[in-house]
Amino acid sequence: MSERRIIFQGNRLWLAPEASLPEVEAELRLRLPEGHLALRVAEDHPVPEGVEAVGLRDAFPRMDPEAWARAGRASQWLEWAAGHRFCGSCATALEPCEGHGRRCPACGRTVFPSNATAIIVLIQRGAGAERELALARSPHFKPGVYSAIAGFTEPGESLEQAVHREVAEELGIRVHHLRYFGSQPWPFPNGLMVAFLADHLDGELRPDPAELEDARWFRLDALPDLPAPLSIARWMLDAAVAGKTDEPRMNTDTHG
Repeated sequence: MSERRIIFQGNRLWLAPEASLPEVEAELRLRLPEGHLALRVAEDHPVPEGVEAVGLRDAFPRMDPEAWARAGRASQWLEWAAGHRFCGSCATALEPCEGHGRRCPACGRTVFPSNATAIIVLIQRGAGAERELALARSPHFKPGVYSAIAGFTEPGESLEQAVHREVAEELGIRVHHLRYFGSQPWPFPNGLMVAFLADHLDGELRPDPAELEDARWFRLDALPDLPAPLSIARWMLDAAVAGKTDEPRMNTDTHG
């Protein structure tokens, strides 16, 4: 049985109609903890006949969810490996060490793969047919798309503190009754998205113009265009439409 390989060219994944990909000369090659081989080829490497190079988002509807999750994981490992070739203290080339980390032979500094942790929160008010969701749009979204509020955690901050800070900064309101919804590895490029549900406490929406184009309350029967199905933001929104946000779930699917 041939070895499973995952090949990236920059941030584009190589897709082939058949499961096998051709042998290539890679500028970066590493073995993932689960045993798959992840490779990154040079940007000017010719794409072989019968192979397409596509972004991870575009690849999602064309792949089995578990295969897409593996590709996202490979992307994050390749991104980390490419950015940790030299010691950040003395610039010496790093060497492999235990636990998939890298160690500096000169000063002893050791680094390990890590994620940039972010929170995302879906805010609700009202009940039943009157329930509304606070959704906002970033200038980076596709036209017409609104989503939940998200942001990165800061040093020394808990996940819950990050939720309250981001909501206050971006929307100008306060929330309470936080409930954990689930989490998702987010390979754009190396995040872990932790999702919460929350209820509106007080305040009027005042979107931060430095971050958002717009923010509004939307009834469940009049929602705008929503994020793609691959994101945990969409999973929360689908749960809200189905009336299941009062029962937070623990996400245990291998593909998120």
